[in-house]
Amino acid sequence: MTMETAVHPVCIVMIEDDEGHARLIERNIRRAGVNNEIVPFRDGTSALAYLLGPGGTGEASARRHLLVLLDLNLPDMTGIDILERIKANPHTRRSPVVVLTTTDDAREVQRCYDLGANVYITKPVNYEGFSNAIRQLGLFFSVMQVPENS
Repeated sequence: MTMETAVHPVCIVMIEDDEGHARLIERNIRRAGVNNEIVPFRDGTSALAYLLGPGGTGEASARRHLLVLLDLNLPDMTGIDILERIKANPHTRRSPVVVLTTTDDAREVQRCYDLGANVYITKPVNYEGFSNAIRQLGLFFSVMQVPENS
């Protein structure tokens, strides 16, 4: 199964600095039957460069269909900063963001939702539950359209 919007495949952007977590996340996505391209980043700087492009205008993502998997604890900046930048940019603000993090502080969870996160999942995750959530996301994306970012 590939998550698509009409004829546009959804690219999964995974921002996760822990290589072990990244492998587990990708394995569970694949096990859930989702075959979309996964573009991994281990820090926020390179992820934002990919998402927002040269100059940070976001035009690089204007015609991309993206799903962002975002860890909040990164070596160079917080995931909150990245979430704010994604949701503040007119070309990326409609891209769904799934926060995957070790923090389950109620204020931080609420802040992420207030900033526009679509889903908040606490690690270490129950991988059966995570796999089911990813599978459901896959089914969700196979029957819906991600809004155009432009």
